[in-house]
Amino acid sequence: MEINDLTPAETRVWRAFASGALVDFRASDDEDPADGGAWGPERTVRAHVLRTLLLDGPRAEGEVPALNLAGVRVTGVLELQYATVDQPVRLRYCHFEDVPRLYGARLREVNLSESVLPGLVSHAVRVEGVLRLTRTRFAGMVRLGGAEVTGSLYLESTRIQAPDTEGPVLQLNQAVLGADLWAPGLVARGEVRLDGARVTGTVNLTDAVLDRPGGTALKAETLAAESDVLMRNAEVRGRLELRGARIPGRLDLSHARLANPDGTAIRASSCVIGELWLRQCPRVEGALNLRRSQVDVLFLEPEAVPAWVQLNDLTYTSLIPHEPAERRLPMLEKGDSYLPFIYEQLTASYRRIGDDDAARTVQLAKQRRHRRTLPWYGRLWGHVQDMTVGYGFRPLRAGGWLLSLLAVGSVAFGLHHPPPLKPAEAPDFDPVFYTLDLLLPVISFGQENAFAPEGGHQTLAYVLIITGWILATTVIAGLTRTVSRQ
Repeated sequence: MEINDLTPAETRVWRAFASGALVDFRASDDEDPADGGAWGPERTVRAHVLRTLLLDGPRAEGEVPALNLAGVRVTGVLELQYATVDQPVRLRYCHFEDVPRLYGARLREVNLSESVLPGLVSHAVRVEGVLRLTRTRFAGMVRLGGAEVTGSLYLESTRIQAPDTEGPVLQLNQAVLGADLWAPGLVARGEVRLDGARVTGTVNLTDAVLDRPGGTALKAETLAAESDVLMRNAEVRGRLELRGARIPGRLDLSHARLANPDGTAIRASSCVIGELWLRQCPRVEGALNLRRSQVDVLFLEPEAVPAWVQLNDLTYTSLIPHEPAERRLPMLEKGDSYLPFIYEQLTASYRRIGDDDAARTVQLAKQRRHRRTLPWYGRLWGHVQDMTVGYGFRPLRAGGWLLSLLAVGSVAFGLHHPPPLKPAEAPDFDPVFYTLDLLLPVISFGQENAFAPEGGHQTLAYVLIITGWILATTVIAGLTRTVSRQ
């Protein structure tokens, strides 16, 4: 391309390229690139001119060439498919009339910050450095699937709105980032896809708005982030899909607003997570699915737990903050069936911190929940064990029953002594020890066999004998169950 084929605006760009000097066409720092469609030829550059510069532009000895523009209207399609570009590309505050096509390109630094674009096609692009899309506004899909960025991808306060687009509005599936995915304040009206992406650093979605009601707002299956995934203060309307993710650091959903009322709000099943934080946030609207996941520290406040929870085979080492068992137990009742494992996990977490009383409360709740799955005779026997000794976890309850029955029997037989069977051989009658003889099936004080109550007192004696056997059986069963767990 000859320089005499260029417009005055393009000539300025051409001459600045060799030294990498900034060419700023803006009339003021606060002008809006969204109005760039009305910019005239004095600040319009054709896309094929930019392509020519990047692929075969002029060079100056001792200078580092770069495409460094601000406030330009770019007309036509910037075609760099499969191209290798060694110069930095900085097109800030620009207005693109057509979607740039960077598919399979090999580029240095790319900076499209504060620009307005109808979309971006950059599948399998490789950027040797950073890719900056800070505060960029897109009216169509941003396709970065399979992209490889040796540095960070910056999407701070980026807005992606593609109301007529089918499929994800931001594709980062299978992308490989050598540093961070830095996207605080990202606004995406549609699905964000991170399936299979690998991020060496942090995924920062703090204050992000991910909006796809009734669908999947963030799809990050098998995401591998080597540090943290931060979604503090995020607003997610739709499903948060993290199945199979590997996050050795922290998945932080503190202060986040998560809503998918007619389905699953969070699916983090089969994940390996260092710390999962759901704290100081409103109650999750929709189901919480943590099945088969492994979490070292689960920071889960009872107020955040939704009405439906799936915890099958979830393992965690520590559950914080420390709450009374009575505040944790409702979470275990919100599943679709009785799952002994989830009670054992909660019991173990209390035992690790030495709260044995809370651990016993959880085990008692487990037995009561199991009782509801039994046939009527099993439920009946369960109620007996519960009332008498609390399934062995409330052994003092048996002592209370024994003392009450001992008092009733002692008073009744003290007021009306049963006649002796052999008056000449019978010992002196003692109503207390006589009642104990009836209540305790193994120990004998020689009173029961020496006296024979009559009428109503005989019925009372039978009741005491039967009750004693029941108490003894339930105590033994409860103690056996308790000892077997130690």
